[in-house]
Amino acid sequence: MSSLPATVPFVDLSAQHDALQAEMFEAMQAVLQRGDYVLGQAVTDFEAAFAQASAMPYGIGVACGTDAIALGLQACGIGPEDEVILPANTFVATLIGVLRCGAKPVLVDCDPLTGLIDLVAVEHVITPSTRAIIPVHLYGQMVSPSQLLTLADTYGLIIFEDAAQAHLAEREGYKAGSIGTASAFSFYPSKNLGALGDGGIVLTRDEAVAAQLRALRNYGAPRKYYHTEIGTNSRLDSIQAAILNVKLPHLGIWNQTRHEIAEQYNILLSPFKAQGIIPLQNQADTGHVYHLYTVRILSGEDGNPAPISREVLQERLTAAGVETGIHYPLPCHLQPAFAGLGYRAGDFPVAEQMSQEILSLPMYPGLTEAQINQVVGALTDAIETPMPMQLSA
Repeated sequence: MSSLPATVPFVDLSAQHDALQAEMFEAMQAVLQRGDYVLGQAVTDFEAAFAQASAMPYGIGVACGTDAIALGLQACGIGPEDEVILPANTFVATLIGVLRCGAKPVLVDCDPLTGLIDLVAVEHVITPSTRAIIPVHLYGQMVSPSQLLTLADTYGLIIFEDAAQAHLAEREGYKAGSIGTASAFSFYPSKNLGALGDGGIVLTRDEAVAAQLRALRNYGAPRKYYHTEIGTNSRLDSIQAAILNVKLPHLGIWNQTRHEIAEQYNILLSPFKAQGIIPLQNQADTGHVYHLYTVRILSGEDGNPAPISREVLQERLTAAGVETGIHYPLPCHLQPAFAGLGYRAGDFPVAEQMSQEILSLPMYPGLTEAQINQVVGALTDAIETPMPMQLSA
């Protein structure tokens, strides 16, 4: 089956960049004129602005989201012999961050309705060595703050949020990144708030953690040529910070637009629920910022099976010019790189099943009503087209 050029790309940043091009050029030019390319004024300004927008007192810019997790955990005092609980259903950066700070990752399953960490499962794996929990605010939806705080208070755990997909998300009166001791964000270009390259930030309410992070990101030096830690070089570039400063004031509107697009999808896809095509549940109302719009194509193990497999559906959408994604096709515990952790297939059945069923549809500010209708129309055609007959052996 030949495919057409994508008329509905999975992500398209051109609309927001075109509108802000002159302002972004001006911001970059200001950095060039000042010559403060590393840890310059634009970084300081952005750190303060993003922290304030997220209801946290301190922000420390770093080179990427993975560094934000690894250095953030280290600054919180997490290290060897400490156990850190995180979901199996997340991007590998969460797990890599735990391993890089020397801690022992302890994986748990996810909620089949949302894909978020299963907090009931968390209680079953807590030991005297457990120091922290990383709730991943996946797809743009926060894990319940009230449940997290109750859990942390009961067992004396540090909450370190992975909010890489949840910029300015809200739930139960909390902003993403403001629940626990610290949190990590990524500014990879396709994020709700994206740079023109890699970038990240750690938010914290603890002044000592903030000071430690500033040293760790800069070779372990709290001041020039004086090194108190074995740190690294992980600094948010001034040029990227300048871009983020331009974009940040627009983030609220962009998030609102994402939510409106999701509501349109919800209405148009509602007839497909009876056919086993189920959007992941929104439990945060308007606080869900929909970094991704993800549906499950049920295989029959959990509800009525869809009349088409995820793989065939994705192929047919591609052929119709609609790009899609899978987040994520293989859970962390089944990735070859982490075989040494000792997990096996079957350990986290919900995450494993979801990895075979989830499909992310196009989602970005600038996605038009016509494109949304095209996505749903292509999905309708894909389902109504008979599956090819299988020849018996």
